Amino acid sequence: MSTDTADTHAFEASPPQRYTAAFAGEIEAKWQDFWEQNHTFYAANPSGPLAAEDPTQIPGEKLYVLDMFPYPSGAGLHVGHPLGYIGTDVLGRFRRMTGANVLHTLGYDSFGLPAEQYAVKTGTHPRATTEANVARYREQLRRLGFGHDSRRSVATTDVEFYKWTQWIFLQLFDAFYDEKARKARPIAELVEEFAAGAREVPGGLDWASMDADDQQRVLAGFRLAYIGQAPVNWCPGLGTVLSNEEVTADGKSAIGNFPVFRRNLRQWMMRITAYCDRLIEDLDRLDWPESVKAMQRNWIGRSVGAQVAFAVTVPGSALPAENVIEVYTTRPDTLFGATYVVLAPEHPLVDSITAPAWPQEVNPRWTGGADSPASAVQAYREEAANKTDLDRQENKEKTGVFTGAYAVNPANGAQLPVFIADYVLMGYGTGAIMAVPAQDTRDYEFAVSFELPIVRTVQPPADHDDNEAYTGDGPAINSANDEISLNGMDVAAAKAVMTQWLQARGSGTPRTQYKLRDWLFSRQRYWGEPFPIVYAIDENGAVSDVPIALPESMLPLELPEVANYAPQSFDSLDANSTPTPPLGRATEWATVTLDLGDGPRPYRRELNVMPQWAGSCWYEMRYLDPTNTERFVDPGVEKYWMGPKETGADGVKDTGGVDLYVGGVEHAVLHLLYSRFWHKAMFDLGHVSSEEPFRKLFNQGYIQAFAYTDSRGVYVPAEEVVSEPDGTFTHDGALVQREYGKMGKSLNNVVTPDEMCAKYGADTFRLYEMGMGPLDISRPWQTQDAVGSQRYLQRLWRNIVSETDGSLVVTDDEPDLETLKLMHKTIDGVRSDLTGMLFNTAIAKLIVLNNHLTKSTAPTPRLVAEALVLMTAPLAPHIAEELWERLGHNGSLARGPFPEVDASYLVEDTFEYPIQIKGKVRSRVTVPANATIAEVEQAALADPKIVEELAGAAPRKVVVIGGKMVSIVP
Repeated sequence: MSTDTADTHAFEASPPQRYTAAFAGEIEAKWQDFWEQNHTFYAANPSGPLAAEDPTQIPGEKLYVLDMFPYPSGAGLHVGHPLGYIGTDVLGRFRRMTGANVLHTLGYDSFGLPAEQYAVKTGTHPRATTEANVARYREQLRRLGFGHDSRRSVATTDVEFYKWTQWIFLQLFDAFYDEKARKARPIAELVEEFAAGAREVPGGLDWASMDADDQQRVLAGFRLAYIGQAPVNWCPGLGTVLSNEEVTADGKSAIGNFPVFRRNLRQWMMRITAYCDRLIEDLDRLDWPESVKAMQRNWIGRSVGAQVAFAVTVPGSALPAENVIEVYTTRPDTLFGATYVVLAPEHPLVDSITAPAWPQEVNPRWTGGADSPASAVQAYREEAANKTDLDRQENKEKTGVFTGAYAVNPANGAQLPVFIADYVLMGYGTGAIMAVPAQDTRDYEFAVSFELPIVRTVQPPADHDDNEAYTGDGPAINSANDEISLNGMDVAAAKAVMTQWLQARGSGTPRTQYKLRDWLFSRQRYWGEPFPIVYAIDENGAVSDVPIALPESMLPLELPEVANYAPQSFDSLDANSTPTPPLGRATEWATVTLDLGDGPRPYRRELNVMPQWAGSCWYEMRYLDPTNTERFVDPGVEKYWMGPKETGADGVKDTGGVDLYVGGVEHAVLHLLYSRFWHKAMFDLGHVSSEEPFRKLFNQGYIQAFAYTDSRGVYVPAEEVVSEPDGTFTHDGALVQREYGKMGKSLNNVVTPDEMCAKYGADTFRLYEMGMGPLDISRPWQTQDAVGSQRYLQRLWRNIVSETDGSLVVTDDEPDLETLKLMHKTIDGVRSDLTGMLFNTAIAKLIVLNNHLTKSTAPTPRLVAEALVLMTAPLAPHIAEELWERLGHNGSLARGPFPEVDASYLVEDTFEYPIQIKGKVRSRVTVPANATIAEVEQAALADPKIVEELAGAAPRKVVVIGGKMVSIVP
């Protein structure tokens, strides 16, 4: 039970005291103030500023429950947003009442494009917009009575927060991944190995003879955070690079609906690919939904195949030996069927291999109507650059042009024409494919369109259409030369043999490939975390390309003020425009004189900012120790809340991490993947004890709602629609059409928590959302259905408090046996349901007990009233606190006691058996719980309804299934 003993100012209201929405609102405000004033939900750390005054008072069990970071939009919350938050609050309150030290808080993922775009339109500083939105969210969430530790709430835009985001970036910048050790190590240790000759410098260079800048360029190839040329989603309309999740399915920006193009730009990258295997393997140790694990595995996309080298020849031209096209294929067994090669238009080899002139008798279809390969390639590249990735991949008509070069097939020596085609993307694989049209649908379509040979290397079944590619398994055919024959082998055996043969002759190597690419970490925006990076400026004003990390003492590097938040405007929205970040306008900030250990020198700061993902990658650790100015989290505090548990009987080592992470499945891939990568790197470098950020993941469902359109197709306010007796719907007397889907402003079907609290009260709203169905299932919203939850609370109130004068209507008399049994059965079920987050079934059990009390004409027994109030408290905490106080208790019930079950009352004295005849239940018979099989049979046959059914005839067979049923065969 809570030790809070401050005066709660018992509610004073004039009779009558009916539990109305207005009355509920007054109670709720009272208890929200009490919880805030008495720090009711503060969770004690084992040490530091947030430690308990008396460490012996910290419960032995802890629970860290976490909601996914919300982005505070100006629209505020609708009723779908708090679904998961209420669920975690119910669980946290229950576990707190049963003796756990519960850490539960909520912060805000507040950098990003929406606030910046609003700033561009209005001139309002993004911080002002963001802080107003955060304040609005906090107000709405407080109204719902969440048991959050308010001291721990953070926003990614807080300078003290992003100081540590910058610090983590520097840890990654100063680290490399040791493939042999399978972990990240400090970059200083790599330098020592190069200097000592313990590790070979790439290219066979001598480390000691290299100048400092060249050494740094070598180290860039190893750092976990590095600058590289990368194909990116470039959006000229927004003047910035976008992540994959910021691009819609039709290749437009999610904000603004501008075209998005693939373009190579110099960007900050994170070497997440170094962790691919660990990110896949450690999924098996996590308590996550299997569907999410599958999505992560598919996104990483590990495949085993071969890297094959195709020598390039150009008629009439001598090429250097390094002009080799590297192709990764998962099907090296089909190499004999490769009849052409395709490069992405952006492939770096295109310029060097493009022939000076067309070969004799070139197929006109291959030239694109150009008079030379160079002009054909240039025209095609320009056309491809103005297509989105989606256009390129889904375009039914295959397009491309011949480069005039040929690649030598290492399996048979055939000269394969080399094309560029936009259905091959530079960001996937090597940006080059060996095309086997007989075994690949897209290659088949291209080959037909360009009149290229089609050679089958896998025998299709007899009923296969000869005019289609065959992508299935089967014996190899047409796959032999003087040294090797795959013919007759299945796919798996043929792949192994061909890979071994390629490796033996130096034409290929076995390789494990991943779809995952290094994480693009730059944004050409204003509203994001500045990089703690500078570049030296020489005496001629030239800016070096070598990044220099700022020392920790110079953190945080704060955003400067700028007059214009917009990126550079463009005359045309084409793929060749070049970004100029808004930070470039802050000239005094961008160019600065610093002393980094070798005297004052001019430097130019990094003008890009970090992506919105950065802060949300690690916020769960800052919640643990948000006031720490010396470390991003104290090691002892992190170990207490997130450290691994002892290895269980199954022998699987615990990863550690947040005990329960709840959020939508829309974040199943990138947010979780990026967070896991950062956390693993921090674990490798010794900063945390946990290997994973989230040991258990739960995806809540969604609130969906009906929307209605009139004859114009315009959405009308859903709350004003009338359901007619004939099943139709009207608005202002006119028929409207109903559709079902996501709640949103555009559909005119938004309902806000504020509206629900005003109409019913916060407790009713909480109870309704938890009672609509299982938490992991999406459910339809019907505002009027909340009245059922309100009735439960009204009956609970009436069972304890007189509506006439506000006096108690409870008795100290012992409950009767039936009530005692039902009470303990309810306690047992509710404990189990709340533990398993089965909140809707817990509510159903509470309703049964509440209704049982309602039907009685006698006063409610205090024992049962208190048990019912305590069990209701996690779900509807305000009314429970008020009733607990009125029942004579001081302080809050937030820390219990939660009712304990007496198992002796769970034993049934009797048991009711259903009696079936020919599979249908005809009657039921009640017998003592310890009745023998013979006694059950005798009672069943003596039942009047069964006697009548049998009409005096003896049954052929009677089967009694103990504790379940009786089946009679007449």
